[in-house]
Amino acid sequence: MTAEAKAPRMTPAGELPTETTQASRFGKTRTAQSTALLEDYVELIDDLLAMNGEARPTDVARRLGVSHATAIKTIARLKREGLATSKPYRGVFLTPQGHALAERVRARHRLVVELLLAIGAPREAAEADAEGIEHHVSEATLAAFGRFLGGFKRS
Repeated sequence: MTAEAKAPRMTPAGELPTETTQASRFGKTRTAQSTALLEDYVELIDDLLAMNGEARPTDVARRLGVSHATAIKTIARLKREGLATSKPYRGVFLTPQGHALAERVRARHRLVVELLLAIGAPREAAEADAEGIEHHVSEATLAAFGRFLGGFKRS
């Protein structure tokens, strides 16, 4: 590991943030990582329902590159959280709350992709990178992205 990689993140003044501030930042990251999985699932399920009229756990597992058991476990979590329902032999369906979450995640994704394209990222890289960024960026930063893009004319 290089000395640069070991260096703590300093404030612009060269000081460590307060313990409370640093703990809050890391807590936000852990929460985002926990919800990112659910957000990816509801977005995919919503897409599959719109495209195929059904979202089978097998299709979800294949598209997310996870085992069938992992998909079933996460879908069970979606159901516990009130985001999805399922019917035997019919697949998974989103509740109104799950559908609303899918729409919010999709809008965040589009906004992050547009920002990355505006700063010159290639489309494929922008799409791939947005998959991670969309779950970790705050509402305040998303609003700033929107304001920036509002004044930006892409050719």
